[in-house]
Amino acid sequence: MDWFTASGYELSRLVFQRALAAVYLVAFLTAALQFRALLGRRGMLPVPAFTARVPFRRAPSVFHLHYSDRFFAGWAWSGAAVSLALLAGVDALVPLWAGLLLWLLPWLMYLSIVNVGQTWYAFGWESLLLEVGFLAVFLGNDEVGPPVVVLFLLRWILFRVEFGAGLIKLRGDACWRNLTCLYHHHETQPMPGPLSWFFHRLPKPLHRVEAAANHVTQLVVPVLLFAPQPVASAAAALMILTQLWLVLSGNFSWLNWITIVLALSALRFPTGPASTPAPAAPLWYEVLVLAVSALLLALSYRPVANMVSRRQVMNRSFDPLHLVNTYGAFGSVSRVRYEVVIEGTADPEPGPDADWRAYEFRGKPGDPRRWPRQFAPYHLRLDWMMWFAALSPGYAGDWFGGLVERLLEGDRDTLRLLRRSPFPPDAPPRHVRARLFRYRFTTWRELRETGACWERTYVREYLPPTRLR
Repeated sequence: MDWFTASGYELSRLVFQRALAAVYLVAFLTAALQFRALLGRRGMLPVPAFTARVPFRRAPSVFHLHYSDRFFAGWAWSGAAVSLALLAGVDALVPLWAGLLLWLLPWLMYLSIVNVGQTWYAFGWESLLLEVGFLAVFLGNDEVGPPVVVLFLLRWILFRVEFGAGLIKLRGDACWRNLTCLYHHHETQPMPGPLSWFFHRLPKPLHRVEAAANHVTQLVVPVLLFAPQPVASAAAALMILTQLWLVLSGNFSWLNWITIVLALSALRFPTGPASTPAPAAPLWYEVLVLAVSALLLALSYRPVANMVSRRQVMNRSFDPLHLVNTYGAFGSVSRVRYEVVIEGTADPEPGPDADWRAYEFRGKPGDPRRWPRQFAPYHLRLDWMMWFAALSPGYAGDWFGGLVERLLEGDRDTLRLLRRSPFPPDAPPRHVRARLFRYRFTTWRELRETGACWERTYVREYLPPTRLR
């Protein structure tokens, strides 16, 4: 094998590419199924209003050229189709140049969505998918061996994801330093999963072990990614196990899964008898890969500067193409869980004696007796933003008023984002209000006696009764 390609990583590339295609597929499906209520022409944050005030150079997107709900739907479903083709291995059946273009397609298509997604797409895993997806374009197919420099850059992304998350925890909250954050995290995380109640009820010494293990995995193990094999593979495998633990403990969209995908690229799988080496890479491909790699390494100074800064920030993109970004999660951990409960009434007067009925969300806690469900890697965008809104009304912004307005209108697209609406679309409520509650996981005794996994206490009014003008 020549200096340009890595021997023994062909299977690693194959597994990485198919897994990445699966994450792309989930991302496009999420966009296709939710956009009308969130970003559509009559959505809470319409794309046309965004493109009218934000120029193309700041947020490159095909939707600057044209927007309609039908066009957005076709774009998202086409992205899902391309992802499905890549998942099936179509890129291995075409010439090298065509394979590169095929991988470029979902990156360009998802970039167009993220750049007009506003608050709904302001999550770190959106930029992470784009950064990894752009680098995946240059991995090649069976016509060439995996380029050494691209495999290195994939590990470099994984290092920044983990090491940056570890640093932000140590700097951001004293409970990470004294190993007590997980006394609270499983209960107060954005969207608990089916096992989160049990994770929360683990003995406190085990929570301290969890926190210490997290520091080791994020601050020590990432350095070993750049060690010789099999040490690098062992480090990647340990990261995968840690991410699977997080998958079991909560719903974090595809954050854990894209991190696992990155770690797969660092594994060197055992191979059988020696196979025929791939032919040497063509010169144009070598020049292209080296030029792109040099660009990405040069751009990396910004996330590195952020990591070493005492004012480190999480989840920021440094360019409109999301080529190199900074990441992090849970730099601070909430000690108390608050939830905004939205209710409606058909009564003409919205007094305390009115018949108020609650809207139920798919993933966000509501009915104390309803056990959390598993949704990740699918991303329930509205449910996530409701968690932020409960932290502070400042996070609600313009979209919360739009949500209330559409509930008062009985908007079908908005109601499809919910698990249950107490009012049919053709008979919407006359008034809608929102109240803030404190939620906590019940104890073992309370669970046996009541069957409820949550106990909630009224805190205050979040939005007074509101009606359409």
